[in-house]
Amino acid sequence: MTNIVEFHNVRKSYGALEVLKGVSLSVPKGSVVALIGRSGSGKSTALRCVNGLESIQGGELNVCGRKLHEAGVKLRELRKDVGIVFQSYNLFPHKTVEENITLSPRLTRGLSKAQAREVAQRVLAQVGLSEKAASYPEQLSGGQQQRVAIARSLAMEPELMLFDEVTSALDPELTGEVLKTIEALAKGGMTMILVTHEMAFAKRVANQIVFMHQGVVWETGDGRMLDAPQTPELRNFIGNGL
Repeated sequence: MTNIVEFHNVRKSYGALEVLKGVSLSVPKGSVVALIGRSGSGKSTALRCVNGLESIQGGELNVCGRKLHEAGVKLRELRKDVGIVFQSYNLFPHKTVEENITLSPRLTRGLSKAQAREVAQRVLAQVGLSEKAASYPEQLSGGQQQRVAIARSLAMEPELMLFDEVTSALDPELTGEVLKTIEALAKGGMTMILVTHEMAFAKRVANQIVFMHQGVVWETGDGRMLDAPQTPELRNFIGNGL
């Protein structure tokens, strides 16, 4: 199976603070990888390195056939292949749902207005919001806005989707609807890396769970690893209910 992402001893610092201390992991095409760990463990930084929002200072990072550790990487091209959805929805409040979704395909993929509208209709159906195309963000719940943000990324037809704690600002009911959307993408074969605190979801959906601790990959495995942690650090993390 081809790896769509490969970290080899990746290091990242902010000044004197080393956040990633030699991270190595791979993400096979079509798989779902969940990054878990305490705040400050490096999981969100690792995710942001994958689409070039953060540069690395050591090691090698290959993403969608591009060597992000080498100079001259065209980030604009990379981000056509790598979609990212954040905790904050970042929708344009003065544009409709459809306009929010069609903007990037028209600007970066050169689609006509009609083509972009077709794409918007398709991705809104994927996230269960076909009837909201003409709505404005303020007319939507937080969960619906997050699903629009997912649809906006899907409209770019990425090879890889990144999710950075996308449910942490939502209440349990809205969290559930967003997680169902992500689970449907997983069943459809989308390659995904998730930073999440939703342990039950990670256990159910992820092919690989990566527990990060103090800037390194501390323990990794499938969902069974959460039932039988091999290290006291993971045991404490799960036992504390995060």
